[in-house]
Amino acid sequence: MLSASEAVAPQSAQPVRMAVPSRLADPALWLFGILVVALVLLVANPILRLVWDSFSSADGGATLRNYTSGLGRSRNLQALLNSLYLGGAVTVLALALGVPLALAVSRTNMPCRNLTHMGVLAAFVMPNFLGAIAWILLAGPNAGWLNRLWLEVFGGAGDDRGPFNIYSFWGLAFVIALYTFPLIYVFTKSALDLISTELEDAASIHGAGKFRTLTRVTLPLVMPSIVGAAILIFLESVALYGTPALIAIPAGINLATTQIVSFFEYPLRVEQAAAFSMPILVLTVVMLWVQRRLLSRKGFVSVSGKGGERRPFDIGWWKWPLLAYAALVSLLTVVMPLAILVLASLSKAWGRGVAKGNITLANYYDIFFQQLTVREAIVNTVLYSGATALVCVLMGLCVAYAVQRRITPWPGVVQFLALAPVAVPGLILAIGLYAAYAGPPFSLYGTGTLIVVAFTTRFLPIAVTACAAAVRSLNPELEEAVRVLGGGRITVLARVVFPLLKTTLVGVFILVFVICTKELSTAVFLTGPASRVVSVLTLDLSEQGNYETLAAMGVVLVVITTLVVAAGMRIAGRDFMLRRP
Repeated sequence: MLSASEAVAPQSAQPVRMAVPSRLADPALWLFGILVVALVLLVANPILRLVWDSFSSADGGATLRNYTSGLGRSRNLQALLNSLYLGGAVTVLALALGVPLALAVSRTNMPCRNLTHMGVLAAFVMPNFLGAIAWILLAGPNAGWLNRLWLEVFGGAGDDRGPFNIYSFWGLAFVIALYTFPLIYVFTKSALDLISTELEDAASIHGAGKFRTLTRVTLPLVMPSIVGAAILIFLESVALYGTPALIAIPAGINLATTQIVSFFEYPLRVEQAAAFSMPILVLTVVMLWVQRRLLSRKGFVSVSGKGGERRPFDIGWWKWPLLAYAALVSLLTVVMPLAILVLASLSKAWGRGVAKGNITLANYYDIFFQQLTVREAIVNTVLYSGATALVCVLMGLCVAYAVQRRITPWPGVVQFLALAPVAVPGLILAIGLYAAYAGPPFSLYGTGTLIVVAFTTRFLPIAVTACAAAVRSLNPELEEAVRVLGGGRITVLARVVFPLLKTTLVGVFILVFVICTKELSTAVFLTGPASRVVSVLTLDLSEQGNYETLAAMGVVLVVITTLVVAAGMRIAGRDFMLRRP
């Protein structure tokens, strides 16, 4: 006879089946699936449409006629060559501006190094199209204030023209270099900050002088970073549109970007514009590949686990000429341009200067209360920049988290899609976005939505790169603890990752916001009468010669961005905008 325990034993021995939740039921998987679809629409679709249209005829068939028409004319080829010459000239000038300042701030005992660093930050914040307007007012061949000052001091040579002419090839290169050299400064200073001064001390012990130490030790160690930054400057100069539109077109200098814009005049020739942009796109991809190879080289190892002392290098009396040079750069990039913009904004007629009866606040009253177009452009700029920054932060965090934690299938493909816009110049990206979304079925041309889509596509790589560096710094154990307690991926993002990276995300938001307020190339084809931003309106007002209103609008924009940057410096640190991820 069975005992009670033996009678129930077979029942208790039966295995209990646990329901295994399907992975498809995870909300995070759906969220990241939507993210991939968004990346395809934002990045892959415009780029593929750009390539497709370059081989398409008006009736939809395949053809090479767009290439023969776009690249077969000598004028168009000369425009490409002029852009290459301009890129080389700007790169040389930017190196002359950025490398000495980086050396001075990072490695020497030059006085006022913090002030010099802030001057570079101010040059970065200054929109290049406003810098171009300021230098037109300063160095215009006839009424420019510097020329008028020269004539008053030294007299004229019979033609009442001073020696400065911004409407020239070197004038154009000079202005572009003034507002692109911060990139050289950032790359060089970041590399110098990682190098121990013990290496330079060793060279000095072996009898090397200061100049020999600089040329044989310090500069070779940071040369990959300098060359990598120079490549970016070259590509930025080739693809820039704002400053060339203000200076090159009146000067009669035909460049690739101004030639691309001519394809959008009546009759519209989007296919030829796409074909003409292909050489620039290929050049950008190749040179970015070269830059990546340079920056990934292992031949210049200067950081090890042992650490090293980093102290200012005593350069003797040379610190005073170096300080004078730093002051001159700040004077040219920030002080003089801002001064002329403020004076012009307070003038009834900017050409009369500080004359009796010429000072007025009417220009500010007009842009806030009278001129609806200007007021709408300022509001649009702030709204579109803020919306873009918010979307970039959210998408950048999700992409970085999905890739670093390998949540989605093929994380490498997701990362490639997110970073691909780096290889597409803004003006060329605008052509692809125009072809993809301006017409049916989306019909987004002239809407604020298309501007936000364009800005998001253009600047998403900045957010992804910064967020990826931040996510890599987090220990996964923090997230695993939440998962053990029953939290999902979305809970991990909202309750762990986001709070820990709050400072970084604020910094990314402000950085993207400031860059969006400066962007012109991406917006020039896509804005309509109701969606114009300050950068696009600047071209219209400059063509009308309305520099007083334009200056007032520019001063307001600079004040807004300065306040935003000041808030970012307080929250994310002084160097959040001039820090390499």
